[in-house]
Amino acid sequence: MSGPQCCSNPPILNPTSGSGHVEKLGGLDSYLTGSPEAKLAIVLVSDVFGYDAPNLRKLADKVAAAGFFVVVPDFFYGDPYVPPADGSHGGIPTWLKGHGPEKGFEDVKVVIEALKSKGVSAIGAAGFCWGAKVVVELAKGDFIQAAVLAHPSFVTVDDIKAVKVPISILGAEIDRMSPPEVVKQFEEALTAKPEIKSHVKIFPKVSHGWTVRYDVSDEEAVKPAEEAHKDLLEWFVNHVK
Repeated sequence: MSGPQCCSNPPILNPTSGSGHVEKLGGLDSYLTGSPEAKLAIVLVSDVFGYDAPNLRKLADKVAAAGFFVVVPDFFYGDPYVPPADGSHGGIPTWLKGHGPEKGFEDVKVVIEALKSKGVSAIGAAGFCWGAKVVVELAKGDFIQAAVLAHPSFVTVDDIKAVKVPISILGAEIDRMSPPEVVKQFEEALTAKPEIKSHVKIFPKVSHGWTVRYDVSDEEAVKPAEEAHKDLLEWFVNHVK
């Protein structure tokens, strides 16, 4: 995660974006959208830029419109990664020391418990970049019913071999964090486990981060992002019920 790609196209954060609202859930400030009465919930685990990213919240609203209660927690406690003004990304290893996915995994389990205590009966989780490592850890246990990993970072073939729930992996053709050859290894590991439903897709001509860090005014960027959102939503509709 040391290369600049993990942090290219940083979003302009906006704490008031989206049609939902922020409140505490499981001890974390979380963007909540959709009906709180819904029995099906989706947790979106952000990339290093955190839960204030407008495109991520827009995706949360889209998933909520399909009938899910959607939660986007602030796993960074108000301290997302902020790229230096000079455009370098030398600070990311230092930032990661205090914001590792291991801590995110411990925190997300508390969020899931909070959802279950509200009467939610089935939960899916999607992770983007940094968040994909948190979600793959969830997918190894009985915490969630389905998982989606979008342009994952830190995820290994051994992680994928340990997955126990239906999983969809959305990879980018141009991605140093999870290059296509690694995503193909993920696919092979899943093909060897036919009892686990899986879906693996590599999107052509897009870069790491394309599902949430796209320019809304660029049609060429919006199209593949929306295709990925459709795939993500279909996976949850089919497997979180």
